Amino acid sequence: MSIKKTSLYGTATAATLALALTACGGSGSGGGATGGSYDKNATVNIGSLYEPQNLDNTAGGGQGVTEALNGNVYEGLFKLTDDGKVEKLLAQDYKVSGDGLTYTFTLRDGVKFHSGKALTSQDVKYSLQKVLADDSQSARKSNLEVVKDIATPDPRTVKVTLSKKSISFVYNLSYVWIINSQAKNLKTTEDGTGPYKLGKWTRGSALGLDRYAGYWGHAASNQQVVFHYYKDATALNNALLTNAVDVVTSEQSPDALDQFKSNQNYKVNDGNSTTKLLLAFNDKAKPFTNVKVRQAVSSAIDDKKLLESVWAGYGKLIGSMVPPTDPWYEDLTKVNAYDPTHAKQLLAEAGYAKGFTFTLDTPNYDPHPTAATFIKSQLAKVGITVKINTITPDEWYTKVYKNHDFTATLQEHVNDRDLVWYGNPDFYWGYDNKQVTQWVEQAEEASTAAEQTALLKKVNEQTAKDAASDWLYLYPQIVVASSKLSDYPLNGLNSQFYAYDIKKKG
Repeated sequence: MSIKKTSLYGTATAATLALALTACGGSGSGGGATGGSYDKNATVNIGSLYEPQNLDNTAGGGQGVTEALNGNVYEGLFKLTDDGKVEKLLAQDYKVSGDGLTYTFTLRDGVKFHSGKALTSQDVKYSLQKVLADDSQSARKSNLEVVKDIATPDPRTVKVTLSKKSISFVYNLSYVWIINSQAKNLKTTEDGTGPYKLGKWTRGSALGLDRYAGYWGHAASNQQVVFHYYKDATALNNALLTNAVDVVTSEQSPDALDQFKSNQNYKVNDGNSTTKLLLAFNDKAKPFTNVKVRQAVSSAIDDKKLLESVWAGYGKLIGSMVPPTDPWYEDLTKVNAYDPTHAKQLLAEAGYAKGFTFTLDTPNYDPHPTAATFIKSQLAKVGITVKINTITPDEWYTKVYKNHDFTATLQEHVNDRDLVWYGNPDFYWGYDNKQVTQWVEQAEEASTAAEQTALLKKVNEQTAKDAASDWLYLYPQIVVASSKLSDYPLNGLNSQFYAYDIKKKG
């Protein structure tokens, strides 16, 4: 079963606690052990379901472009490691003013783009402006709208002034790719600073990355990586079994895992996911303007049964937008828990004793059609009729995310720490609770991580109580690899897949 076939546009992470920053180092990846020497000139073949739509992450490149290029081809001032820490990368150092409004970054010396041009502060300014541009489709855009001014007093210094304090600013910079300000045609070419440069991209088939000899940091542990793209999980698994690929970035067919678990030539890794499957209501469209209706729908759906039917024991139930890896996590699965009798009672109290009918806009890739059919059958038991409208990812972006022209939809949100979107009443689901918005704003301007965490726990509890959405389950993150490989990412936070540490036995 293929899942997260393309990237999703309303999946940005916003507020996050001030994470400890360390010097640039390893990726924090794991996965198996080579038990000795490895082939430094190896080609690592990576199997994926997520081909980029283009190579520009501000132009709707999709989840696939993040997976292949983030950290591998493009780098940021900071990086988000596979275990969720923030490390300095192209920023050698930085200072924050006493009022928390001015950040002064010193760039690493000796960094060059793949074209040979030296990295300067102008490139950093250009890259930030590219994310903030009117035509930008970056999911990080609103996170960075606190940027008021960008100054470049010298080639290695960038001075950023904010309009208000943002405890998440450094974290959010880890999502901004630093791009050569003179680069052109970025949908089909690249000019980053990463350990790989773009090799051959055969659309619909494969994308190759070649080790960049002029890389400023530690050279990649392999000569080349090739992302091979498949239409479904069965084809992907067959590629792994026949050694056409060495690793699958995210296994989507739990029924197929036994053949790998019982084979010493493979290792199955169950990492931590941040991807939530949502039944997202349009909280500004009737009947979902009524909190009791949203609570009723949430209570009428057996999330445990859905998870079991899709993932066969993998994955986790989740009672809110917050996964266990977020600092403000609380187990809220008992809030609006499965209870059809209570659901009927809530519907009666809301004035819908005889039920109602609504259209569920459903992306056309798994598990959405399966989940939609399940939800339809569950809600029918409490008198609610669901009309399933299947749409493509592009249609979803225009109809749902951009135009807010929907009543309810299914979508997965891949990022960690994205609870704060419920503080934005203009976000596609239209949740508007003035107290929640205030808490989110206060959390972002907090002076300490403890203060931020306390406020976002309140947001977590209130959005769960209000059934702002119905959080169906948390995806598993299953990486299956050849036993010849080691040091590959296990968690894949935010869809990234750092390939430069992967070692392969000859």
